[in-house]
Amino acid sequence: QVQLVESGGGLVQPGGSLSLSCVASGYIKVIRDMGWYRQAPGKERELVGVIASSGSTNYGDSVKGRFTISRSNRKNTVYLQMNSLKPEDTAVYYCNADLEHYVGSYSTRHDYWGQGTQVTVSS
Repeated sequence: QVQLVESGGGLVQPGGSLSLSCVASGYIKVIRDMGWYRQAPGKERELVGVIASSGSTNYGDSVKGRFTISRSNRKNTVYLQMNSLKPEDTAVYYCNADLEHYVGSYSTRHDYWGQGTQVTVSS
């Protein structure tokens, strides 16, 4: 069974910084893209950032220049460094991974999500 477990959310003042991490565990063969999405109350889930296994990245327009996504392929972990946080960054942040994992002698590819971690930016 594959699991994605996020950590690092919390309350921070406007202009502050926060780091998130997400570890993928299970009988994993390969992880392709890993990313972060967020969903604020009453809004649709949106892309924060995505990173390929090669290290290439893509960000949502609202976080470009403020957030940095990185990963450790050895640790099956994706990170999100959030700087210059704004109240509008308040949301539940979800980790996502496009990965293949073993089922017996076979492997299967699926999109997996973490349970989400709350980030609140408020004074």
